[in-house]
Amino acid sequence: MNKTKRKIFEASMKLFAEKGYDATSIEEITATVGVAKGTLYYHFSSKEEIFNFLVDEGMKLLKNSISIKTDKMSNSLDKLRAVVLIQIKLLFKYENFMTIILSQIWGNDERNKLCKKYLFEYIQIIEKIVKDGIKKGEIVDKGPNVIASGIFGFTCSSYIYKMKHEKVNVQDLFKQIDSTFLKNLRA
Repeated sequence: MNKTKRKIFEASMKLFAEKGYDATSIEEITATVGVAKGTLYYHFSSKEEIFNFLVDEGMKLLKNSISIKTDKMSNSLDKLRAVVLIQIKLLFKYENFMTIILSQIWGNDERNKLCKKYLFEYIQIIEKIVKDGIKKGEIVDKGPNVIASGIFGFTCSSYIYKMKHEKVNVQDLFKQIDSTFLKNLRA
């Protein structure tokens, strides 16, 4: 991604997270980036295309990070621990992205459907790890979808915890989630 496209991407993400998609105009994006509308339209044909690109890139980053880390592991609980740690790190590092995804899953507009689609695909990755762990006898069989959704939800709630506390140590938070939730999945 070239420098101008990255600036448009980052400014849009910040504005969408702070103001919401509907309240953010192309004019605001171009003013924030300091480019003409023509420059923006050279890189993106519409605000919707910026949004779709933003969501697609963010979810690719999350999925790729998990794949790289978990593909080398054999134990399913270790994979789930890796997923949780990666999700917490990305949640804290890319707060704006997660704010957009979580705020846009409600409703039936195309944006909402796109965010739900990506979110459900991500939860399916976790569910696949859980199912594999159940088959191997490493994880209790308490409903793979419930466990996968719970892991996602529990991890996302760490963002609320971060909003409440100014300084949060990612490793300490991960250890708390591990000891409170993940340890109870052991078969």
